[in-house]
Amino acid sequence: MLTIVDLPDNALDDTSRGLLSYSTRLAGFTHASWGAVTMTTPTDETVADFAAYGAPAINCLSNGDALLDTPIRLGKVLAQLSVDAEANLILLPHNDLGATLAPILAATLGAGLLTEVISVRLVDNSLQLSRAAVGGRIAENRLWNGERTLIITIPVRLLSQVLLPSIRPSKPQITEWQPAEVTAGPTATVTTRIPPDPKTVDLIDAEVIFSAGKGCDETTFAQLQELCKLLNVSLGVTRPVYDDGWCGFERMVGQTGRTVTPRFYLALGISGSMHHLGGIKDSKRIVAVNTDPKAPIFPNADDGFVADLRDVVPRLLDRARAAYGGAA
Repeated sequence: MLTIVDLPDNALDDTSRGLLSYSTRLAGFTHASWGAVTMTTPTDETVADFAAYGAPAINCLSNGDALLDTPIRLGKVLAQLSVDAEANLILLPHNDLGATLAPILAATLGAGLLTEVISVRLVDNSLQLSRAAVGGRIAENRLWNGERTLIITIPVRLLSQVLLPSIRPSKPQITEWQPAEVTAGPTATVTTRIPPDPKTVDLIDAEVIFSAGKGCDETTFAQLQELCKLLNVSLGVTRPVYDDGWCGFERMVGQTGRTVTPRFYLALGISGSMHHLGGIKDSKRIVAVNTDPKAPIFPNADDGFVADLRDVVPRLLDRARAAYGGAA
């Protein structure tokens, strides 16, 4: 099994850590040998992070970072490596890079491809892999017996970086791998990377979300919208706010809207219904503000404040205006 790990700034990020944790657990119950693949040679500190997550081997692509802007060539090189390593299962996160490389690898290797896998379990010496289909309404199950190479991607929201007690530290064997020259024809090249606009980015991909619940009145909601613009963060709403027509459906957070996994989630005037909590439970940090000290959101938040939004939001807005010089 090979796990493709990106190293932004030559360090593990949350997604990479989660993918390593996932790989260690998957290799544990399938009794598979595995190794990680990086596009750069990791530093000693980064190798120590790999070791903490139990990675037994690290294959470093020689000059692989130069291929990041030509994903077709990178995919072909990674296919070469997987053949040399005799890997028949290749894991990637379902982010921009993983979703781009997975079909290239599958086409190059003549392999099977299953994206956004939500669960894996052993069934009669085969792997049963499940993914959500038809807008998440049903689970699509596939059996893989290992006879053909398989490429799978894992949704980022399922990749927890928590170090489980069952994960034993390792001493990774580091190998520098020199690929053969890729003589591909014309290929797409990334010329510029434009950061996503928090005002329009899909909430699934948002890093920071400020969400308004029915505890917001129209005035407070307007102030929150300005605050989000000033701080360059994404705006979310609950079902009651959407029902009032203050925001589009694409901004609704919860199991009937968007299931989100931001680094920071600020819940303003949100009581915390079961459906809403189900849509935010994998957020890295949740902070809640509500007037009701018994609101269900509080036991599910990392920090909670019993306060009136009509006092809190204007104060936050005043501080943002002072720092950034007025509305955006």
